[in-house]
Amino acid sequence: MARIKNNKTLTENRKARHDYFVEEGMEAGIALVGTEVKSIRNGRVNLKDSYAEINNGEVFVKNMHISPYEQGNIFNVEPLRDRKLLLHKSEIRRLIGLTMQEGYTLIPLSLYLKDGRVKVNLGLCRGKKNYDKRDAMIEKAHKREIERTLKEKMRY
Repeated sequence: MARIKNNKTLTENRKARHDYFVEEGMEAGIALVGTEVKSIRNGRVNLKDSYAEINNGEVFVKNMHISPYEQGNIFNVEPLRDRKLLLHKSEIRRLIGLTMQEGYTLIPLSLYLKDGRVKVNLGLCRGKKNYDKRDAMIEKAHKREIERTLKEKMRY
C-alpha cells in the first residue's frame, strides 16, 4: 500500500521573500512540544522576524513566535524559545560552508505538515538592497497591469 503524501502549508514568511533573494531551500524537521504543535495547527505562529543560526553543529530557529495553547496550562513553554531543527550532519556541514560566505543567512520561509509532522522550509538567503526591493515592486505592478489588460481583451 503506497503512502499518500499530503502537504498542508500552515504559515508563510512573506516578508522574507520581500527582504531577501532566496538562493535555495531545504526541508527540515523541527523539535516541538505537544502544545506547540496544537498551537501551530491552529495557525497561531508567526515567522516574521525569525532566522536560523548554527551553534556547535546544531541548527536553531530564533524569534519564531508560537502562541501558548489555551488548554495547555502547565505544559505551555515560552513563545519565543529557540527551537532545534532536525537535519543530517552532512546538510549542517554544507550549510556552515554556505553561510560563511558574506551576506548569506538562513531564514525559515514556511511551516507545513507532511505526513502529520511539522516541517520547516529553510531558505539560504541573501539580503536585498532598497533599490532591489523597488525594482521587484515595479516588476510586480507591471505584471499585474499586463494580466489585467489581457483579461479585458479576452472579455471582448
